[in-house]
Amino acid sequence: MDALVDRIVERTGLDRATAEKAISIIVNFLNRDGPPETKELIDKMPGAEHMVEERGEGGKPGLLGGLGGLMGGGMGAMAAFNELTAAGLDMGQVQTVVKQLVAYAREYAGDETVDKVVQKIPGLSQFV
Repeated sequence: MDALVDRIVERTGLDRATAEKAISIIVNFLNRDGPPETKELIDKMPGAEHMVEERGEGGKPGLLGGLGGLMGGGMGAMAAFNELTAAGLDMGQVQTVVKQLVAYAREYAGDETVDKVVQKIPGLSQFV
């Protein structure tokens, strides 16, 4: 994950802690609301599983995030976006973080797995 954090810091101007938090927010959203293929994706990305564990119980979704899981991930994606902006990211930084995370995932999990995940999460393709 260090290489991914470095890329995000370089491309967004975020500090390391905020870049790591942004990655953690997205990984936890995927883990919580993503399709079944997400498990394979997280397992193949070095450091991703650590991000899920790192947030632990404190990373549980709020009301909107929990409802998002019941509604196919659409509201969960909105809750993740809200978390990212609350962490201080602007729209451009959110897009950059998502694009870099997707590129990193492609390096380790392959295009087919990443494409399956992206296609099954409403709204995610607009950030990729």
